[in-house]
Amino acid sequence: MRTEVLWTLVAGFLIGVFVRSFTPLGLSVVAFGLLLATAMLALAFLDVSRKKPLIIVSVVFLAFAGGVARMHAATLEGDASLTERLDSPVTLEGYVTAEPDVRDTGVRISLHVERLVVASPVRSGASNGASSTTPVSAGVIASVPPHTEVLYGDNVRAVGTLRLPEAFDTGFGRQFRYPEYLAKDGIGYQLAFAQIEKTEGNRGNVLKAVAIRVKHEYLSGETAVLPEPEAGLAGGITVGDKRSIGKELSADFQRASLIHMVVLSGHNITVVINAISYVLTSLPRVFQFGGSGLAVLFFMLMSGGAASAVRAGAMAFVAVLARATGRTYLAGRILGVVASLMVLWNPYELAFDPSFQLSTLATLGLISFTPVFTERLLWLTERFGVREIVSSTFATQLVVLPLLLYQNGLLSLVALPANLLALVAVPLAMFASFVAAVGGMIAGSYAVPLAFPAYLLLAYIIGVAKFFAALPFAAVSISAFSAWWLLLVYAVIFSWRYNRLTHSPSSVVE
Repeated sequence: MRTEVLWTLVAGFLIGVFVRSFTPLGLSVVAFGLLLATAMLALAFLDVSRKKPLIIVSVVFLAFAGGVARMHAATLEGDASLTERLDSPVTLEGYVTAEPDVRDTGVRISLHVERLVVASPVRSGASNGASSTTPVSAGVIASVPPHTEVLYGDNVRAVGTLRLPEAFDTGFGRQFRYPEYLAKDGIGYQLAFAQIEKTEGNRGNVLKAVAIRVKHEYLSGETAVLPEPEAGLAGGITVGDKRSIGKELSADFQRASLIHMVVLSGHNITVVINAISYVLTSLPRVFQFGGSGLAVLFFMLMSGGAASAVRAGAMAFVAVLARATGRTYLAGRILGVVASLMVLWNPYELAFDPSFQLSTLATLGLISFTPVFTERLLWLTERFGVREIVSSTFATQLVVLPLLLYQNGLLSLVALPANLLALVAVPLAMFASFVAAVGGMIAGSYAVPLAFPAYLLLAYIIGVAKFFAALPFAAVSISAFSAWWLLLVYAVIFSWRYNRLTHSPSSVVE
């Protein structure tokens, strides 16, 4: 009963958030849902023979109402003073809320704006007009020139043209809902052609600032001993560096279905935790698990709070805690709880953050379908993790592919052999890249010989991606299709999995 209630809560809440994300449901719907939940609960106590199903239905209505209410409360509202000045030059004061996103064409800086600087009219006889400030509260993303020197937490003054973000076409009839994507970070405005200058003070979180600083030093160590694009790949697989491997090579990784390797995923974090646990084996248990937990937190901060890293880090942290306390770790339940808590914290992530969607679905695929494929691939060897890699690749592709096709329409036909050949090198490449970076941080370019193993492994992975991406028909483009088809496909996939679990005597539903 407790398991059914848990999954009913998770499903009802997520459905409520999802529906409210696209439909302007009000608090009247929330009140009606609570009324239905109360009625079902009352019936459950009056009709004992149907108590269990009525309680489940009551929980569904309660959770759905909660999801609608949470998304309703999180809906981003504009600031009236800023909205009045859309498409006009403005001067804003505030502070940097995230690590600046450095790109080839410029830098994107997320700001929390607190003041709008308004020039007062020039009075007769005065040499110039004074200025006043109007209190405002809004998130703004500013596009500034390359090499702008601004750090996380800096107080700044920004000048530029204020605009509302707009959705844009991604090709093959697909649109990216950019305003909602920015809204998940509390950003409702854009500042185009901006210029930014630092003012006095810094209001960043100290721990996060330290994590970002360490990441920059780490990346500098890598670039000192590794050439590009190997240095970019090393940064991607070890600390989730957003700049990573560049557009051209990134396209090759996408065509070969290897792009998941260059973000800080659950697989990468698991490798790090296992390595730390091995190093700390001789220490007391509190230091072993404490070290692993701190490493997870540090990696989450270095990623800037990216949804994929937070989800993977939270699940890894629970796994560390379960290992420390001797409790059973049920990955499916933990995924449901972690995903729900993340959506509770930021409801925009569910429908508008591709990182959260793909990370959660990939993990769900690993948990739900890897055993299914493993049972059917007993003829494959377990040496070098071949069976595990093949099974997990099939499992993740099965669950993630429909969403990927809906989002970008790129179907990779070489995913299995590319992943089979590349993933075997990832753990060693991560360790070798770490050694190379530390060497570069300490000795600079003198540590180049120490980085040679990392270079070979990284060059091998890049070579695999380039080889398969260059094959004729390595990937094909699929035309845009309705979201209803996407929902139907997932309904079929998970209905089949659920039926298989319930009809298998040896299967246990988590």
